[in-house]
Amino acid sequence: MNIIIAENYQDLSEKAAGIVAEEVKRNQQAVLGLATGSTPEGMYAQLVKMFQEKKVDFNSVVTFNLDEYACLSPEHAQSYHYYMHQHFFEHVNVRDENIHIPCYNDKNIADSYLEYDRMISEAGGIDLQVLGIGGNGHIGFNEPNNYLHTHTHLIDLSEDTIEANSRFFDSPGEVPRQAVTMGMGSIMDALKIILLASGKNKARAVQGMCTGKITTNLPASLLQLHRDITLLADKEAASLL
Repeated sequence: MNIIIAENYQDLSEKAAGIVAEEVKRNQQAVLGLATGSTPEGMYAQLVKMFQEKKVDFNSVVTFNLDEYACLSPEHAQSYHYYMHQHFFEHVNVRDENIHIPCYNDKNIADSYLEYDRMISEAGGIDLQVLGIGGNGHIGFNEPNNYLHTHTHLIDLSEDTIEANSRFFDSPGEVPRQAVTMGMGSIMDALKIILLASGKNKARAVQGMCTGKITTNLPASLLQLHRDITLLADKEAASLL
C-alpha cells in the first residue's frame, strides 16, 4: 500500500485530482470508478477546474459509480445521481451514454445488479477506482459484517452509517435504510485504487485498514490485498498511523 499524507483537505483534493487527471491523460478511454460523499467533493471541484483550463479532457472516459441509495429517485437532492451531476458531470464533457450509476429495481433485483457488473466487464474493467472510507471502515456501502458480498448487491445500512448520513436529510426518518453498492470483489478487480480520507473521525478506520490484519468487520482492511492501492489521507485522518 502506498501512503500519501496531505497537509490538509485542499492539498488532499489537489493530489487526488492530479492522480485522476494523469490516468485520463495516459488513457483517454479510461474507465473510472467514482465515489460520492463529502470527501471527494474537493477532488471533483479540482477536476472541473482542470477541465475548464483545458488541462484534461473527459470526452472518451467511461464512469461507473460505486453506489446509490435505494428508493431515492435520481432527481432527489440527496441521491448520488444528483450529487454526481451537481459536482461533476454538468461541468465536464463526459458523454451521457458513458455515465453509469447503480439503481434500485424492485422488480428484478438480482438480474439488474448482475447486469451492472457485466457492463463493467464489457467496458474492460475499471482502470482507476476512487474510494472514500466510512468511520466504521465501510467501503462503498459494504458494511462491517460476518461476511461480505463479492458483487453488486442491495444491502441494509448499519445504524452507524444511517446516523452519519442523517446530517444530509431534514430528519432521521428520511434517511434511506438500504443502498445498492458494488461488492468487495467488484472493487478489488480495479487495476488501481485511490482511497481518500479526511478528518479525525476517519483516523481509527484508517489505522484499522493499515494494521496488516484483515477482517470483514472492517471492510477497508481487505484493500491491503490489492496490488496497486494508494491511501491519500490528510494529517488528521492519518494521525493514528
